[in-house]
Amino acid sequence: MKLEGIDKGNSFDWGKTSRDYAKYRDIYPEEFYNKILSLCLCRDGQKVLDIGSGTGVLPRNMYKYGAKWIGTDVAENQIEQAKILAENQDMDIEFYTCPAEDIEYPENTFDVITACQCIWYLNHKITAPKFAKILKAGGKFLILYMGWLPAENKIAKLSEELILKYNPDWNGCNDYRHDVWVPDEYKEFFDIEKQEIFDVQVPFTRENWQGRMKACRGVGASMNPETIAKWEEEHTQMMLKEAPETFNILHYVSYAELKVKK
Repeated sequence: MKLEGIDKGNSFDWGKTSRDYAKYRDIYPEEFYNKILSLCLCRDGQKVLDIGSGTGVLPRNMYKYGAKWIGTDVAENQIEQAKILAENQDMDIEFYTCPAEDIEYPENTFDVITACQCIWYLNHKITAPKFAKILKAGGKFLILYMGWLPAENKIAKLSEELILKYNPDWNGCNDYRHDVWVPDEYKEFFDIEKQEIFDVQVPFTRENWQGRMKACRGVGASMNPETIAKWEEEHTQMMLKEAPETFNILHYVSYAELKVKK
C-alpha cells in the first residue's frame, strides 16, 4: 500500500507483521470498550461491520456483548490471523479480505460500522456514500483511535526516536491529544453526534512493548528484515537500560460518533 501523506508515500504492508500484530496489538483497555458500550453501540443483536479489522481485535473483544460482527481488511494475512484467533475462542465472526472501497451489501444492512485505527487509509469519496447506503436509518459510523503520548512518556519517546533512526520517513510519531479525523466527505452523509477524548493507562512488559513497537507501521509493516533485526537489537538494549520489567504507557482515546442522514 502506498498513500499520499503517509510516510512520504513509501509502501507498507500490514500482512508482513500479522503474527506480531495478533500477539502484541490487542491492548485496548477496559475503558475503551466500556465507552463504546455506553454509546449503546456494538451490542445486543446489532449487526456491525468492522472496517480495517486487522486481526479482529474489536470484534473479538466485543463479541460477548451480543452484536453480530463482520470484519474486513485489505491484508489477507491479517484476516487469516483474525480467523484463527476467533476460531480458537469459538466465536462466530465472519472475516474476509476486501478493501473497504469494494465491500458490497444491500441498503439498510448494518446498525453500526466501525473504523478503528484506519480512517486515514480509506478513499473517502467512495466509502462515505457507501457506508451511508448500507447503514440502516439512524445507523452509526464510529471512528476510533488510540495513541501513545511520547511527550509525556520517556520510553515511548525513546522508542519513536529509534524507529526514526532506521525509518526517517515514518510520520506516525509525535502524537498529541486531538480529535480523531472526520474527513469532510462524511459530513455530506452523516451528522456528527459526539466527539470525545480521554486518557488511559496501558500496561506493558518489556516484551509486550517491544512487540507493540515492532508491529507498528514504521517497523514491521515497512522495514526490510535486515533493518528490522538491527532496530530490534538496539531497541532491546534501550529497553533493558531504560524500562522496568513492567510499566504503563499513557495513551489517549479519541472517537467520533456519526449518525447517517436518512
